[in-house]
Order: sequence, then structure tokens, then C-alpha cells
Amino acid sequence: MGDRAQRYIGVAERRARLALRQRLAGQARAGTPEEVAGSLVALHGTDPAAVYLAVGARLADPAKTVAETGRALYDERSLVRMHGMRHTVFVFPTALTAVVHASTGLAVAARERAALLKAMAAAGAPDAAWLKEVEDAALAALARRGQATAAELAQDEPRLREQFVYAAGKSYEGLHTVSTRLLKVLGVEGKVVRGRPLGSWTSSQFRWAVAPEHPELDPARAQADLLGLWLAACGPATEADLKWWTGWRVTDVRRALSAIGAQPVSLDEGTGYVTDGDVDEVTAPGEPWAALLPALDPTAMGWQQRDWYLAPELRPRLFDRSGNVGPTVWWNGRVVGGWAQRPDGEIVWRILDEEGVGREALTAIEKEAERLSGWVGTTRITPRFRTPLEKELAAGREA
Repeated sequence: MGDRAQRYIGVAERRARLALRQRLAGQARAGTPEEVAGSLVALHGTDPAAVYLAVGARLADPAKTVAETGRALYDERSLVRMHGMRHTVFVFPTALTAVVHASTGLAVAARERAALLKAMAAAGAPDAAWLKEVEDAALAALARRGQATAAELAQDEPRLREQFVYAAGKSYEGLHTVSTRLLKVLGVEGKVVRGRPLGSWTSSQFRWAVAPEHPELDPARAQADLLGLWLAACGPATEADLKWWTGWRVTDVRRALSAIGAQPVSLDEGTGYVTDGDVDEVTAPGEPWAALLPALDPTAMGWQQRDWYLAPELRPRLFDRSGNVGPTVWWNGRVVGGWAQRPDGEIVWRILDEEGVGREALTAIEKEAERLSGWVGTTRITPRFRTPLEKELAAGREA
């Protein structure tokens, strides 16, 4: 990756890059959900409400959040919710479908299908040929319907209702329905995607739709393309950050770095990487900024090594036991606290790190809380993965 001298990029500049490239500073806010997703590469889609909240935090006009995000996801399909890195559901620009599938989906998909067939065989369920017949019939039915729930598809293909015992005799034994497991596999394989929810924009119950057609790309080339896009949005990043975000083997990460000609830079954590030509200094936004970001926000979850924007002592209050971040309060490029919505709809927040958080910061944070409350309106939001501080605030408990 070259013999050029490594430039040092300190915490202040990393926060400046984050503010501008993650669309968080006021001057960097976006006009559409497509611009937000394009700038961030991927929005965490496991919690449906978090997608909208992540977009709303970055739009110049947040009043458009619900209508415009729904348009992009379900009317124009310029954004698509599908499995991606680390076997996690994300929302991507539709143009990235082929890149994500080839770079991260193929290997996971092979493991998922093999695991399903193994579980079915162990339970004495029908074989691979039977499953392929059911799959073909389900996809044909989905194409006819446009969008459908698993129950609706089972009306067309009753074999989807077949059940088998998973992990018989073990503590996690369970009765699985073919439709549940098969649709999950088809999602990882890039054959189906999640469609319009059954309820409001906060609903986690989705219809399914046939995935947008896309070319089959070379996996190594796709990995290079995806890593280049992410580094442009999130660089500098360490090799550990890249391996964690992608879920790839370290050999894949290194090959992709070499393929895009990534340039090494010096960070407090050691060697980091930026895209070729992205070593020039980035100055901080002209105005200080505050943000209220949702649980699982791609900025808060974007790097494995987070000390440069999140003090280690804050983590026990802001993360659940599985490593999922809750709602966070930001001031000038670092996490300073968390927020929640109470049952009556009020947005409440608490500062956990008071260093540098004076009157200007408190005023700006309160303005962001009002901005959020203004577009969320009467909708009630409960994160799918709840964290200690979020639960305390939602319940009205004091520190």
C-alpha cells in the first residue's frame, strides 16, 4: 500500500470527518433519505424505527422523514432492506445490492442453507429436493403477489406450513416452521427482501418481496468496492474496525485494502487506512453541533475501536449485553449521554460526560430534542434492544 510517510490523524480531525461525512453537522445535513444512506453506505435495519430515526437526525427538513423514507423503501425502492455484513439486516441504496450480495452474502448464504438442510435431516423432515420445490413455488407466488406475508404465501404453497423440531433434546429445542427458516435463507441469498411493514413505520412485522434483479459480481472485486465506499465515509479506520464492520476474514480485508490502494495513516490506536488521496486535513465544521441518534445508529456502531468518540466508562449505561448501542446524545463529535421517549411521548435526555458540555451545548441538545419530538409526533418508539440508561429515562427514574 505504498511507502509514503504516514500522516497522523488525531481525534479532533476524526471527529470533524465524522461530523461532515456522517451528515451530522448542521451544514452537512441531507435533502433525502437516499443521500443519507449513500453517505453512510448502510443503515442498521434490525430495528425498523431506527432506520427512520437515523434518517431524521440527518435531514435538513426532518418533517419529511416518514413520508420520504417510506417512499424510498416501498414505493420507488431506491433503498432496500436486506441481509448484509455480519449476517445483520441493513438498509442499503438499491444500487449496492449486487456489491453487498457478492461481498458478504454468498459465503453466509451457503452456511445458512446447509444449516437448514442439516436441521431438517436431523428432524426427519423432507430432503433438499423437496425444499427446492417449495422454494420455487414460494418465489413464483411472491412474484405474482408483488408483496406477501409468510402466511399469505402459505395459502399458495401449503408446504410452507410444515414444521420440524430443531435441536431435539437440547436446551434450545424448538418447533420451526419451514416458511420462517426458508424465507430467512432466501433473504441471505439475495432472492427476497423485506417489503412494506404490516403496521406503522415502527412495526417489525414485514411483508416479503422478490429482491431487485442484480448482476452476479466477482466477490473479491465486490469486497474492494464495498470497503472503498465505507472507508470514504468512515475513514480513517483500523484493520480491526474493517474486519469487525464487514465480518470478513482478515485476509479478505487486506486484499481489499490493497486492491483499492488504501493509504496508511497514523492513529492513536496504531495504523489506520483512508482511501487513496484522502489524506488531506479536514477541518471542523464552522458551527458546533449536537445530535440525538437512535439505537443501532451506524455512526455510534460504525467502528470497533470507539474511544475517540465514546469514553469507555459510558459504555455500561449505553450498550446492552450483546453490544448493541442505545440512543445517544452527541456534542461536537463525541457521545456525551443518552436519550429516550417516555410513554407520554416526551423526549428526555441525560448527560453522562459533562466535560466541555456548557450552556451552549445544553441549549443545542435541547433544540435537537425538540426537533426530534416535532417530527415523531404521537408515535411511540421503544428500541428493540433496550439499554440501562434508556430504560431508566423511559421509566422516569433519576440517576
